[in-house]
Amino acid sequence: MSRFIFLFDLDSTLTKQEILPTISKELGIYDKICELTESTMRGEIPFKKSFLQRVELLREIPVSRVSQMIAEIGLNERLTDFVRSNQERCYIVTGNLDVWIDGLMQKIGVANHLFCSKALVKDDLISDIFSIVDKNAVVSQLLLPFVAVGDGNNDAEMIEAAEVGIGYGGVREIAPSVLACASHAIYDEKKLVEFLYRLL
Repeated sequence: MSRFIFLFDLDSTLTKQEILPTISKELGIYDKICELTESTMRGEIPFKKSFLQRVELLREIPVSRVSQMIAEIGLNERLTDFVRSNQERCYIVTGNLDVWIDGLMQKIGVANHLFCSKALVKDDLISDIFSIVDKNAVVSQLLLPFVAVGDGNNDAEMIEAAEVGIGYGGVREIAPSVLACASHAIYDEKKLVEFLYRLL
């Protein structure tokens, strides 16, 4: 039996869209959020700096509203089913805030298998950012060999450190930094899931 654990990026890996740009359309701040997200994905702006700027744009929106919108975002169902079926060995590693994605994590079934950024909330609004996840720091703690799946620049170190590092391009283009270090690049969700099952 395989000793692998499986680490998944969230945006454009398990979800069918980048989360913050998608919900920002309904909130009227799409252009600003999208510009920051794309620059981050390409590695032009450090993730931490970009994330704090994006949070600032969304700070005045009630946390409950953002959480509800994110809980309804479209999922790549085959990949999500793999996670649900093997949830004891699957973990989500995402920069998104815990208070925003809690409902989505409950829906996927990995609320207790999550590495994410954390915020403090007061009166249904974000009052402070408690911590921002560092994906490289997450994987440096792991003792078991792992498989990592992602697409963006901030996934590159996680994918490079993996026993099997997979760049997934089924939703959007894989970042050049990921392509440079991934052991595999897969562009079809069905083929990705079939490959993951072979690693079990």
